Amino acid sequence: MSDDPGPETVGEMLAAISTRIVGLLREHYGRGPSRAKTYAMDDCIVCVLRNGFTAHERTIVDSGESGRVIEMRQDFQRLMERQYRETIETITGRRVVAFLSQAHLEPDITLEIFFLDRALTGAAALDLNLLDT
Repeated sequence: MSDDPGPETVGEMLAAISTRIVGLLREHYGRGPSRAKTYAMDDCIVCVLRNGFTAHERTIVDSGESGRVIEMRQDFQRLMERQYRETIETITGRRVVAFLSQAHLEPDITLEIFFLDRALTGAAALDLNLLDT
């Protein structure tokens, strides 16, 4: 039996990834993004997180020191890499061979990108609107 998620479980897999990544951000940052959308394409998982900067980070950006916020986010992503990798590996049943992260200020978008050791079956995207939760 293949360990690929079947087409009927791809949405559940994407929801689990979005929910867990947002949960890690809430746990370690004190708040998470208002929207999360996760895509699965071949051997790549992409999480797009929107409106996740804290009030503290916005204050720093507004003071003209946006580079400090980006540096802080990059440091945070390095610290969180192990937990992010474990999350993706547990949910997908694949090993993460590369992890990339990028934060953008305007608009407030963060990308978490995971490359897997082998492809997943099917391609999909799941949009999780967190404003209603």
